[in-house]
Amino acid sequence: MDMQERIKRINTLYHKSQEEGLTQEEKEEQKILRQEYVAAIRQSLRGNLNNISIQEADGSITNLGEKYGNKA
Repeated sequence: MDMQERIKRINTLYHKSQEEGLTQEEKEEQKILRQEYVAAIRQSLRGNLNNISIQEADGSITNLGEKYGNKA
């Protein structure tokens, strides 16, 4: 399931929960999908931050990914 399908399913489950409620299996699915979504967002953000370099006041360039660990 790609990210767009996961988001659509998360939204579907949310709307169903507001209208009629979810079964226990659907609640578990919703929980897992939300966790996967948050993990993907964090990974994307970390990847972006690892590729940022800043120019210091003295003119030197600092790669934030190298400085703070390139955590995967």
